[in-house]
Amino acid sequence: MTESPTGPTGPTGSPAGSPPAGVLDRVLSAEHAAVFAYGVIGGKTSGALLRRATAGFDAHRARRDQLRTLITQRGGTPAEPGPAYHLPFEVRGQADAVRLAVLVEQRVITAYLEMAADPDPGLRRLAALTAQECATRAYGWQPRIDAFPGMNRGGDSATPTQEAGSPAPDPAESDPPPPTPSGP
Repeated sequence: MTESPTGPTGPTGSPAGSPPAGVLDRVLSAEHAAVFAYGVIGGKTSGALLRRATAGFDAHRARRDQLRTLITQRGGTPAEPGPAYHLPFEVRGQADAVRLAVLVEQRVITAYLEMAADPDPGLRRLAALTAQECATRAYGWQPRIDAFPGMNRGGDSATPTQEAGSPAPDPAESDPPPPTPSGP
């Protein structure tokens, strides 16, 4: 459900939380945040990592545009991105950029997991394919196997802060908050 200055409706103009618009709104919000985060990631990387960041940016931008089209085709109005987003931690260099990229991919997977339960087979297929792409991108950033990518298992999803090759994080650690819009 999205808070809107226009009242108790989501950004698509349908009642907040009504399927599939509510799900599409939430997934679109995740893609907006991912596009923003990949801009930051690209600014803190170079060489092969910059190429990987550019590919992630382009992939999330394409999915964002696809979602905007789906919402419009269903008679809604897609939400615009926020002017800026709060990141879950300060990105000071390449190591932080990698951590953020893994976290972003896991958060986007989480958004698509809800869409994978939608009764529309086209949306389920899109959700499954996108979750697979995000899991593959996350693995490319940090080669680590996650049996259930995108699923929060009691704070266990804090693994994006784990450096490659370091021991597994303490399951008692909590996940940092997702990027959120900030503005005036």
